[in-house]
Amino acid sequence: MQTQLFIKMIGLISTHTPTELCQLAQSLGLPLWDTPPEDATHYLAWVDEHLELRSLSEKAAVWVDFIGGAAAHRRQFGGGRGQPVAKAVGIKSGYTPRVLDATAGLGRDAFVLASLGCEMTLIERTPVAYLLLKDGLERAQQDTQVADIANRMQLHFGDGRAWLAERAAGAGPLAAQEFDVVYLDPMFPEPGKRAKSKKEMAAFQTLIGGDEDADALLAPARQIALKRITVKRPRHAPHLAGVKPDFALEGESTRFDGYLPIKV
Repeated sequence: MQTQLFIKMIGLISTHTPTELCQLAQSLGLPLWDTPPEDATHYLAWVDEHLELRSLSEKAAVWVDFIGGAAAHRRQFGGGRGQPVAKAVGIKSGYTPRVLDATAGLGRDAFVLASLGCEMTLIERTPVAYLLLKDGLERAQQDTQVADIANRMQLHFGDGRAWLAERAAGAGPLAAQEFDVVYLDPMFPEPGKRAKSKKEMAAFQTLIGGDEDADALLAPARQIALKRITVKRPRHAPHLAGVKPDFALEGESTRFDGYLPIKV
């Protein structure tokens, strides 16, 4: 359903865009445009050697930058292993887990974990987020400051629900891999709180929408993870699938719910 939504609302401006990117976008179901049609609300464009998501009603743009900006600041001054997300996946001295991020989004938490030494496998199902994240990773892999970090992040396009279910059954693309932690950060539908986001992220959240089927992620994740499942939620959001966590780490606006594996 989401892919059909993208086809109606968003396309890629092909002008000055690398041919390989145009071909990939088409293969994911996104149309190529010379200019956005009248009924379009958003579009992807190649600007200053990177891919951007733009809204026709806002000047703000979304793009993935792991080299400078907020990512660089967080890498240098974010607190290292003391960050909540690091504690939430169980990073400690002498231990950096192998993490499967089944709802990768724009990869911000995954990059933090990779910067702390975690080997990350990322799955993203929405074509727009996948293309933006893929572009950001490819640029990071060419930068001497962050190439080692980006090379610890392996990105796949797919539906996390299906990939988790297949892996739990011993099949699918991840059948031969093992993960200490499964990390879940589904988009939580909070329309009333979008105004609090920065304009560019509000546009992204509006386009992507909430992951209404996120509850289906938890059960197979608990069969896959060797150590724990970490679920990132807004602080006052209900528990994923209505299941009380085994432990939790709460912050001012976010909490991390931790679940222990269940072997069947």
